[in-house]
Amino acid sequence: MIEGNPLPQGAGYAVVLGLGFVFAFGMMAITAMLRRYQKEIMTAEEFATAGRSISTSLVSVGCVSSWTWAATLLTSTAQAYKNGISGGFWYGAGASVQVMLFSALAIKARQIAPESHTFLEIITARYGKLCGNVYTFYALATNILVSAMLLTGASATINFLTGMNTIACLFLLPIGVVLYILYGGVKSVFITDYIHTIVIIAILFTFAFQVYATSPLLGSPGYVWEKLMELGETEPIEGNYKGSYLTFHSHNGGIFLIINLCGNFAAVFLDSGYFQKSVAASTKAILPGYVLGGLAWIAIPVLISTTMGLGCRVLETLPEFIYYPRGLTSAEASAGLVLPAAAYTLLGKGGAVASLLLVFMAFTSAMSAEIVAVSSIFTFDIYKGQVNPLATGKQLMLANYISVIGFTLAMVGFGIGLFESGVSLGFLYNFMGVIIAPAVLPFTLTLFWKGQNTVAAIVSPILGSIFAIIGWLAAAKGLYGSVSYDNLFEDNVMLTGNLIALCSPGIFAPLLTFVFKQQNFDFDTLKTQIHRVDESEEILQAEHIDPQDLELNPVQSAVTISKRLGEITKSQVLQEESTYLAKASTLANWGCLFFFLVFIIVWPMPMFGSNYIFSKKFFTGWVVVWIIWLFFTAFVVIVLPLYEARRGIYTTCRGIYWDLSGQSHKLREWQQEHPEQLHVVQSQISATVHNGKSDDVIVGNIDAELDSDTPEK
Repeated sequence: MIEGNPLPQGAGYAVVLGLGFVFAFGMMAITAMLRRYQKEIMTAEEFATAGRSISTSLVSVGCVSSWTWAATLLTSTAQAYKNGISGGFWYGAGASVQVMLFSALAIKARQIAPESHTFLEIITARYGKLCGNVYTFYALATNILVSAMLLTGASATINFLTGMNTIACLFLLPIGVVLYILYGGVKSVFITDYIHTIVIIAILFTFAFQVYATSPLLGSPGYVWEKLMELGETEPIEGNYKGSYLTFHSHNGGIFLIINLCGNFAAVFLDSGYFQKSVAASTKAILPGYVLGGLAWIAIPVLISTTMGLGCRVLETLPEFIYYPRGLTSAEASAGLVLPAAAYTLLGKGGAVASLLLVFMAFTSAMSAEIVAVSSIFTFDIYKGQVNPLATGKQLMLANYISVIGFTLAMVGFGIGLFESGVSLGFLYNFMGVIIAPAVLPFTLTLFWKGQNTVAAIVSPILGSIFAIIGWLAAAKGLYGSVSYDNLFEDNVMLTGNLIALCSPGIFAPLLTFVFKQQNFDFDTLKTQIHRVDESEEILQAEHIDPQDLELNPVQSAVTISKRLGEITKSQVLQEESTYLAKASTLANWGCLFFFLVFIIVWPMPMFGSNYIFSKKFFTGWVVVWIIWLFFTAFVVIVLPLYEARRGIYTTCRGIYWDLSGQSHKLREWQQEHPEQLHVVQSQISATVHNGKSDDVIVGNIDAELDSDTPEK
């Protein structure tokens, strides 16, 4: 048993501040290179949507990274530690299907409102501002709860590993994230996701091979299986078949699955960060991006829980365990300390450092997505939607900056309040669905059912929340005699609240719709109500274009360019996209049903119903399958993005070489000759104007490029 913390306080500050600033300035440098060599212009649209051009692989990376919270790593291992092998699988399966199911919502939203920035714009345009305000509450509540889990989980782990003051950790963790978001917007989030995911996967491989191949303490699936079978006899899990750690027949595991499904439907469908990724994605990247992201992500929680959650149970019996002769308490497990305790026992200080990096990477990548999501809501739904509908691009950028800083400070304060009140990561994770799940079904029906009326859209989630909270509190009182923190955290109590929250609007919404008459909404009207921000003038200024080159005054030039680009976009690009989206929507709907049946019914339920206890060979095969699956994850999120970005990487590297060798004029000439390689269509205007051509020729060039067979069109 060790005295004090595995690592010194300085290690905590070095990672939180030192590594945080290294990543921040690294992302800022990459963003600066993109602006110089790829002609990216940071406007309000670019800040929030990344030019709507993100590739399939980066969408997948964004899903994997954003969904790899501290909870993914810490709660999944805690579930395997608590409920056995089913706990980790139920976490992975119960949270991956939502990402794949969200592809259907994302495609539908792109179909009916191709120029939207947030899902709240669609709700407001269909039902009005009052309804928009209701769903703004649920969207912000989602972002707040997710951010709170990120902060509490990361700070608790860093405090455990280094002894770093928890409040100082809460203050300092978001600083680096805020810096690179302010400079690079949502594009910097995607790039950061890529880098962080590489580190996370490398550490997961290290842990897996340590537990199941090289560690002198464990070293093989067979040894782990033998020790778990012994533990099933000496320390059985209550509610599991024969008390086994190696069975899917687990009462508490099944309860967790339902809680997990309810909460994560809300955490994905109502998290504007996921909608933000679909907005930033190119049209053809939405379906494969989300499906590949969900398939790639599931290996992370299942393997880490099978490795470190079950591994921690075995390590507790050994003298080398960090707390030997006692094991972890239920409070320590709920706080997310299973992973770092197992890592330190296996690898000493190296394991502690790996855990520290793992949690830090998970925090920064997921937190950045939450901050950008909130900034988009504040900028486009609150400021532009209700305060200043005629806001210019510069005003929207200022609103973005204010919201990024303001939300971060608010979350730091909220995180301190949770810490002082003793609320754990596990409690927040299970409680999440009680608060936000009531809006899931009404929002989904907003996109798919033209009949749902305004009354149903407004009232059904509110009623759902009221009934869910009443049911949650009543279950604690009825089952355990009092309403207390511990009783409210009980599995059956959380199950009651989550089920009522998700399912009750399924009764209220249709009932209210038929009582107050169906709406019969025309979805095509959204295409004329929701528009991108006209920032043509800002783009001209950013590109140092003299409006006289267009033989027009500044206002006329901006309007002319905007109108002509709009006509081209609507008449050619959107028509082509509409045909593709109709096919993709059908495929997504059937694909969602298929993946749900596979991961929730066909694969696990036979093991649950048959009371099967894993044999040594089956357990070994289970471990090998998930290690191979993690190799697939590595290919999707590490190799594929490099392949898809090969042209951009080549262009940037060549530009850097030209700058360093004093041949920068070649870069300018190349950009004029190859405008189709530039990131935003508006930049093509700049490249052509600088070549001395009129706006009539510009439009002709863009027409030609749109007809060309290039990935950028």
